[in-house]
Amino acid sequence: MHRNVLVCVTQQKTCEKLIRQGVELTMEHPGKLYVLHVVNENDKLLNNFSDGDALEYLFEITKDVGAELTVKRSKDVIKTVVDFVEEMMITNIVLGSSRSKDPANDFVTKLQKKLPDREFVL
Repeated sequence: MHRNVLVCVTQQKTCEKLIRQGVELTMEHPGKLYVLHVVNENDKLLNNFSDGDALEYLFEITKDVGAELTVKRSKDVIKTVVDFVEEMMITNIVLGSSRSKDPANDFVTKLQKKLPDREFVL
């Protein structure tokens, strides 16, 4: 079975671990590995890093594992991720934990509702 894996990254601390999970998924079945970082238009890239350092860090990790890195700015992060998933025919999505106290407002929950036919790795 062909498998296109998307790793959604946010904070620098966890993204390397998430990308390695994506690598493992692509080793099991042929396919492509994509890494996507969507920044809310008002936020800094990867929180506490300068934009240049953050991009360099992500670029190095993705290059090391042969993944394709995409960075987007958006007002609607969920819609941007959903559009990317559909455009790239993603089958599996690797996400870190989201920290919302309200489950109805949780990023992962919202994404799973919009993409019910995709497999999520949390």
